[in-house]
Amino acid sequence: MKQDSDAVDVPACFISNHEGFLGSIKNLIRDFVVTEIDINGQRVNTAAATQTPYCRASDKNNETSADCKRNNYSSVSQDSDVSADCGLDVTIPSPGSFDLSVILGQSVSDELEQFVLTLKEEPIKQELSLGSFADKHHRANVHRAVRHRFPFLMTVTIQPEIRVREDPDYRELSKLVTEDEAEDFFRFIDAKVRGSSYTFGPDDNKDHRTAVHHFLSRRFGKLVETKSFTDQGTTAISVRLREQGRPKKRTAEERKEEDIYTAFTLRKENLETLEAISYMAAALGVLPSDFTYAGIKDKRAITFQSMVVKKVSTQRLKEKTAEFERRGMRLSQIRSVSEPLRLGRLQGNHFDLVVRELRPHGASDAHSSDADAHTRLAALVKEAVENVKARGFVNYYGPQRFGSMQSVQSDRVGLALLKEDMVNAVHLFFTPEDGNDPQNHAKRHFLQTDNAKESLALMPLSKARERLMLRALNRYGTGPDGCAQAWLSLPHSMRVFYPHAYCSRVWNEAVAHRLTTLGHSVRGGDLVWKQEDAGESSSAQIHVVTDQEEQDGVYTLEHVLLPMPGNTVKYPENAMGTWFQERLARDGLVDCRFRVSSLKLNLPGCYRPLLATPRNLSYQLQKATCEGRGGEEGMGNSSRNSDLQLNGTTVEGKQDSLTLTLNFDLDSSCYATICLREIMKCDP
Repeated sequence: MKQDSDAVDVPACFISNHEGFLGSIKNLIRDFVVTEIDINGQRVNTAAATQTPYCRASDKNNETSADCKRNNYSSVSQDSDVSADCGLDVTIPSPGSFDLSVILGQSVSDELEQFVLTLKEEPIKQELSLGSFADKHHRANVHRAVRHRFPFLMTVTIQPEIRVREDPDYRELSKLVTEDEAEDFFRFIDAKVRGSSYTFGPDDNKDHRTAVHHFLSRRFGKLVETKSFTDQGTTAISVRLREQGRPKKRTAEERKEEDIYTAFTLRKENLETLEAISYMAAALGVLPSDFTYAGIKDKRAITFQSMVVKKVSTQRLKEKTAEFERRGMRLSQIRSVSEPLRLGRLQGNHFDLVVRELRPHGASDAHSSDADAHTRLAALVKEAVENVKARGFVNYYGPQRFGSMQSVQSDRVGLALLKEDMVNAVHLFFTPEDGNDPQNHAKRHFLQTDNAKESLALMPLSKARERLMLRALNRYGTGPDGCAQAWLSLPHSMRVFYPHAYCSRVWNEAVAHRLTTLGHSVRGGDLVWKQEDAGESSSAQIHVVTDQEEQDGVYTLEHVLLPMPGNTVKYPENAMGTWFQERLARDGLVDCRFRVSSLKLNLPGCYRPLLATPRNLSYQLQKATCEGRGGEEGMGNSSRNSDLQLNGTTVEGKQDSLTLTLNFDLDSSCYATICLREIMKCDP
């Protein structure tokens, strides 16, 4: 076991004792290729990839148990006892979801922005022509995007021209409620998510509530139903979309599109998954929430993953492939399917990695020849790879889980949320990085002035999360209740990310402490999976190792589990159980229920194996020129272990470096950079 105090995000306890080596990764985008492995065990970029239908509801528990056992990803879910949404939540996309510059062109988009400014300053009858659009799908995109970006506008088609003007219903509603509420309401109406709801701010004036009820009934009665409710002494109006409600303007063709699902494989380069989805949604005129996927993939990499989009036919999607390719996205295997994808519905990921400029740890011997140096490195690499292939690696969460480049990392925000310190959590969220780019300037302005409205004006339109938070803070104030509403303005998946990051930090520290204090042997009180009754629920599968089993060596370290903190998990019944209690107490979470009802967050916890093992691990060593081009042609095609290949060329006057290509598979929620870290014995 070896420790390295330089690792800030991830403790450096290793499972093997080989020496390792130095090198660099992600010098080039193509040095890091990630390919999703679907539920059938097939890489999604192979021909004839198919989508597996989801299991029936009656199979849900067994499936969750199997996924948890294999992937050990925390089963974070929304509270089931919360029946009403507050304000904008999961069902409503962010204001930055549609890129009008893509749909309208930059010049028309700029003209529209100026028109809106003029309209707000001089609320008189005005119209703006957005141009003519011969294609009906393009017209539909324009209507959806403009209404979503500017809910107070109405779009009118005088074929093939589209014109925009202020919506008189919006003007009337904005006299009864705040402009932010009117915008949010119209965005909610336009999203048309069946069964969803929107809640206006607290309103204790009965006459005023009656006026709002009457207006909504008169203008939107066939689409929504309203009611007043009282919660903790305050009364508000909740609006729910009727189950069968549909606006009159929806055509039969649009209704038919609701049931269309199109699957495809997305190859993206140097793009975040959500960034790619936002662009595709804008270009297709659908919501980002219409896209489903099995997992998030790295940004600085070439990645392949399955996706499904609803309301878009295969033909429409194929028509956009050339446009997407110009943005670093290539779509393939486009096909019709019957249902969406579900997060976590995958076996894992295949990785093709290139490590460049290999060299030993410590100072190299200046008198050794190139051949001697290469031979030594080849021996170091072979020992390291064989060790990890045989023994696996410590299954840490990777530094990207915590936002390692941020001034305030995500786990600190998560801790504040678990302590229900909403104001501090907001301040941590808006802590700026170094530099004075627009985003950080806006964050700094908010922390200095507490003025959400001015900060919102400074925040770039592309920063959807920050803008949602600032709009809510402007609407509800910056006190504890207002900050809670700001967090509620984010989709559930974004809110839960932060407390989950905190639990991941605790897990990383726990596994390091376990290896340091209890060693590499299984101890009495450790947790393992039961070896029988695999079909039971996950909690029933947990077994506490007995002292007799420790003596008999029934289990090995690869069987040991550590819990992700949560409200349903069992903790080890040895010194690690005490450690968890003390660690949570140190952060003020002695009585934490891992449930933040005000934010609809519930963290049941789960179990994660202490070790992970790469499958199908192979490698190649090659000499590379100083430009770093050697060895790239074989990436992803190696099917053997070769001790050393010296087929490169030598640059005159300089020693060639060695390049290592690694190919392996990992279960989902396991990190390739952590596997590589165990191999190299350093942070790559």
